[in-house]
Amino acid sequence: MEQLGFQWSSMSRLGIIGGTFDPIHGGHLAAAAAAQQHYLLDRVLFIPSGHPPHKNSSHISPARDRYLMALLATCNTTGFHVSQVELMREGTAYTIDTLRLLQSWVGPDCRLFFIVGADMALDLPTWREPDAILAEAQVVALSRPGYDLSALEGVLEPARSAQIETLSVSTPDVSATEIRRRVASGQSIAGLTPDAVRQYIAALHLYSI
Repeated sequence: MEQLGFQWSSMSRLGIIGGTFDPIHGGHLAAAAAAQQHYLLDRVLFIPSGHPPHKNSSHISPARDRYLMALLATCNTTGFHVSQVELMREGTAYTIDTLRLLQSWVGPDCRLFFIVGADMALDLPTWREPDAILAEAQVVALSRPGYDLSALEGVLEPARSAQIETLSVSTPDVSATEIRRRVASGQSIAGLTPDAVRQYIAALHLYSI
């Protein structure tokens, strides 16, 4: 069981937000804060992915850098924690395996809230054991105001889409891809990611060509 400075069995509602976090940015943090407030989450766990099945790992920054950037971005926010549960796993990291492991740590009385972007929710049928994911955790699909989620039922079919809650949040218009592009072209990323992360990127020359 991973030690993160709290008792796993002390929670009744745990939020989980995964991703490559390459790098973590203001959009991730705003989404997590909105979900924490809306669902009264005891804690939100940021989980940098190790070997994500939907991405080419050779194009992702080293796990250590992504983990440390996530730590720098969240260390001053109450209730935010960063887990290495997928970084320590050999082979492909599947969401269903992570959820089952976390549930075994928190116990049966704690409800898991798996927080994803709306685009990720639409890809759910391609994930390993999608119905098991829906049974293991409350999936929360986040979208910005004006984002059309009408396709959700058509893509997932009524039975699955009925199990997903949607939450509209106001998040900064930023993406990790844009941050990497800006760094590579010598542009400023001030305000797109926390200053500590920006300084880390500069110090290690991440994303520079």
